[in-house]
Amino acid sequence: MKVLAVGAAGPSAGLVTRALARRGVEVRGLVHAPSRAAAARENGAVDTVVADLNDPQQLAAALAGVDAVFHIVPAFVPDEAATGTVMVAAAAAAGVRRIVFSSVYHPSLVALSNHRDKAPVEQAIYDSDLEFTVLQPAMFMAQLGGHVAAARAGGVIGGPYSATTRFAYVDYRDVAEAAALALTTDRLLGGTFELSGPGQFSREDIAAALTELLGRPVRATSGSPEDRDPRMPAHLRDGLQRMFEHYDGAGLHGGNSLVLDTILGRAATSVTDYLRELTTTDTESES
Repeated sequence: MKVLAVGAAGPSAGLVTRALARRGVEVRGLVHAPSRAAAARENGAVDTVVADLNDPQQLAAALAGVDAVFHIVPAFVPDEAATGTVMVAAAAAAGVRRIVFSSVYHPSLVALSNHRDKAPVEQAIYDSDLEFTVLQPAMFMAQLGGHVAAARAGGVIGGPYSATTRFAYVDYRDVAEAAALALTTDRLLGGTFELSGPGQFSREDIAAALTELLGRPVRATSGSPEDRDPRMPAHLRDGLQRMFEHYDGAGLHGGNSLVLDTILGRAATSVTDYLRELTTTDTESES
């Protein structure tokens, strides 16, 4: 089996590339620049291709000879929906059999472009003749690493929205395992799955957990959703502004891990387990 992995050099799709390589799958890594090819190969890609996700001709060349595609679209690109749907059309035209799309938790949150713009990609997949699995992961736990570093450095963790609103989180390593299952077996064929670890957590909850794990006081602060760098591209500044305003008032609710537990055949990684792993790793590296 040969799989084209979009973003194989990146922190998320790179985990999928690694999960597939462990299963003996031949992965072709799609990267946006030649400088990223080495990172894709380090993640397990056997070959790489440089392609623009908006260029059907480049995608046709990238898709030649592959059986399936793992697709993920960078958030807040100027026209995320169009960028996502180009791959679906190209995969169908190339005779690719299967697509696994890493979408987003609650794409029905239409005020948020990074959620709303995943829905047209999902629709394009559903309307195609491709075999498919759509994965809808919650907020990535990887960002919690920044909180651990800040807690160690100064005992304060912050962010550009309220410290009290709660979020559903997922360890993308768990998502990568699900993606690998969707690409290499028929268990998840034709399914759309919300993927989350158990529970909802505010920044204050995370500070309390870090206080216990680090054995020192950690305090959570609230930031302003309006503090955006004016040098940012307009589409990125607007997208982040809307997202942080939503997070400030509502968070990202959910946190039911039943689906992910069932897919993995084990308990999905919890926020507490993830923080424990990060703090233990930090402690071991210091000793």
